[in-house]
Amino acid sequence: MSDATGHVNRLAGEPSPYLQQHKHNPVDWHPWGPEALEKARREDKPILLSIGYSTCHWCHVMAHECFEDEEVAAVMNKFFVNIKVDREERPDLDQIYQHAHSLLTGRAGGWPLTVFLTPDQAPFIAGTYFPKTPRYNLPGLIGLMEQIAEVFRARRADIEAQNQGVLAALREAPRPAAQPDDEVLRRATGDLARAFDKAHGGFSRAPKFPRPGELEWLTREAWNGDERARHMLLFTLEKMLRGGLFDQLGGGFFRYSVDERWQIPHFEKMLYDNGPLLGLCADAFALSGNPLFARGAELTVEWLAREMSAPEGGFCAALDADSEGHEGKFYVWTAEEARTVLGNEYEYAAPAFALDAPANFENAFWHLQLAGEPMDPQLEPARQKLFAARAQRVRPHRDEKILTGWNALMIKGLAHAGRLMQRPAWIELALRATDFLRERLWHEGRLHASYANGAARLNGYVDDYAFLLDALLELMQAHYRPEDMVWAQALADALLANFEDKVAGGFYFTSHDHEALILRTRTAVDQATPAGAGVAAMSLARLGRILNEPRYERAAERTLACHGAELAEMPVAFTSLLATLAELRRDPGVLVVRGPERELAEWKALAGRKPPQTLMFFLPDTLAGLPASLDKPASGKAVAWQCRAGACLPPVENPEEIEL
Repeated sequence: MSDATGHVNRLAGEPSPYLQQHKHNPVDWHPWGPEALEKARREDKPILLSIGYSTCHWCHVMAHECFEDEEVAAVMNKFFVNIKVDREERPDLDQIYQHAHSLLTGRAGGWPLTVFLTPDQAPFIAGTYFPKTPRYNLPGLIGLMEQIAEVFRARRADIEAQNQGVLAALREAPRPAAQPDDEVLRRATGDLARAFDKAHGGFSRAPKFPRPGELEWLTREAWNGDERARHMLLFTLEKMLRGGLFDQLGGGFFRYSVDERWQIPHFEKMLYDNGPLLGLCADAFALSGNPLFARGAELTVEWLAREMSAPEGGFCAALDADSEGHEGKFYVWTAEEARTVLGNEYEYAAPAFALDAPANFENAFWHLQLAGEPMDPQLEPARQKLFAARAQRVRPHRDEKILTGWNALMIKGLAHAGRLMQRPAWIELALRATDFLRERLWHEGRLHASYANGAARLNGYVDDYAFLLDALLELMQAHYRPEDMVWAQALADALLANFEDKVAGGFYFTSHDHEALILRTRTAVDQATPAGAGVAAMSLARLGRILNEPRYERAAERTLACHGAELAEMPVAFTSLLATLAELRRDPGVLVVRGPERELAEWKALAGRKPPQTLMFFLPDTLAGLPASLDKPASGKAVAWQCRAGACLPPVENPEEIEL
């Protein structure tokens, strides 16, 4: 996004790729910060807050229609202090104002989010996308802004009165503590079964999101022998992997499907979806042996290594839905294009990729599905030809910033899939990304949230700490390094010191010394990403189990009590806490195997045959610096200890003797 004059605004010096996209707008944009907020107070002007992200299709649409338009910009600059926020860097602000949007409109929000604030940051009017002039049953932005400016001038007292109610609702008092009982564990799978789409998989109508938290709960129950859970998990993942939610040529999952059949996605690819879905593919393969799930994992890792790996280390945030100004253009085909590329192979490949069905995108294009066998050797050359031809197209924009929490989700997915499927190269990718986070985003006992242009910035959020602790616990089961255990304990202690509510239990989204905003949010609801509070509880419970350290487990129990009333009302909205409760109620134990490196390989195969909630550590005899709970005697041969509640059974020397 640029203009012929070379004009730049205050966003020009910002590292966020999203803010950089708007630096040439004629809008007098400010980044969020003291300068903009003081300007609004000093001039007594309302704030126009626009929140989005660089790979967002409708953010691009609104930018082209409104923010690049001189007429729109003139009205914005006359009446408002205009602030642009990257929701991926500032999820704290996004959480607050998405909640405000829901209260003010009675509807779910989204991006771009457009909120009008008083100079003291209180929201009084909210929406998402607005066109320049009235369209789609939406008001035009110019007319809307003129009306808002007049209301702000003439009806200030009404706005202030409304704000009192909105702020009171935003600052809703926490629910009384309530210890959840085992009934919520029994109800959860039944609740999912009632919502299950028996025809297409998943748990909603269109638009249909992957919702990995619910699938992870089903995975847990499937490993415990629940056939209903097993069916819902495998059926849903198969529909995703055969449909358009999965990139049949290049691998990786798109953000969501616009239809209930998983056929046509919103063509963004987000790092945060692909980490958990990679792990789920590995679980599904371990449970079923179906090669479709192995193919999904393999192609996803290929995509990650090829398209998302940053030169300095770590993984980039996302790929855009658009290229050359059109959503999905990089991914879709005409029949003629496919026929030209494939030549004689077209007749075989067309039915396998559903090219012989009616056009499924904008009535003129085909977004490929997998109708044939996933491992058909005759189909692979056709896939490679189409992939090579597609690679010559103009690629979608990549958001280059590296986000700590999203990288942690991918590290966990790589480590989990790598150990279940015995893929050392995948584990190496996870180790490399972990080392990058430790070297570049961890300073003096604190995490930063984002890395861009060679610098780490922004205070880490609870998600960053919790997801990374969770990832380290998974990574150490795939490849144990003493420095990772030291870091895990430091992260756990930082969570307790900087995020825990010392009175009510649970965790705030921001640290105790974070910038003061109109609201300090706390939630345990799992959404597109798991809730940091829920993952913190699970990870602390697991670390406590590994180290025989009760203070970590007590923090998990306090978090469950803090959210116990909500959990009882809607268990499947809190799958991370559900999993925590399940493990605290039914301790799955810790397996420690010590022996020569060459003998540990046979034992590592247990990871694909036993429930993944059992923590397994494979420790070479030569390894030093182990915590006391893992420091079993080296005997020159592989020996295993099964431990629960701080007590271990007699050691065994045969993997077949392990009962988990």
